[in-house]
Amino acid sequence: MFKVGDLVIYSSLGICKINEICDETYYGRTRKYYILHPIEEKNLTIRNPVDNEKVLMLGIINRQDAENMLESFKRTGIAWVEKSNDRKKIYHEIVMSGDRKEIAGIVNTLMCRKYEVELADKKLGEPDRRLLLHIQNILYKELAISLDTTFEKIASEVDRNIKNKIGLLLSEGVTIK
Repeated sequence: MFKVGDLVIYSSLGICKINEICDETYYGRTRKYYILHPIEEKNLTIRNPVDNEKVLMLGIINRQDAENMLESFKRTGIAWVEKSNDRKKIYHEIVMSGDRKEIAGIVNTLMCRKYEVELADKKLGEPDRRLLLHIQNILYKELAISLDTTFEKIASEVDRNIKNKIGLLLSEGVTIK
């Protein structure tokens, strides 16, 4: 169970702070609830039963896991799925699972794909672009919190790792995917 003051990843909404844990009664049933606020949207209040297993709530990763995750951007991400609808479904399931290593793998793969298509004077498809921006926003903020740095520094380091990897692959004549 989380405690008041904890930062958590709440479903696909992002990072929230638990401001209160209290008993609330709805429809004659009293349950213990987390009262959360997204860190970027203080006016939004979320009430989530402590025992709710339908909504994913995860604690922020620790420093060592965050450092390992940053290092992972120097390696290959997850497999690229050619069919757009299949890719959307598979990547969405990974995001909803909350597995940060796999989510970082999606960011890794989509960023490599983005740079690859940009080298051909094209753009990343809109569904992939939106997914990439959404998960980067949540993941980079979590990494920044875990590593006591800024979103911008995380974004810069990930970008540098991806570009270095792509440069190395291209110099070896490897196709990026």
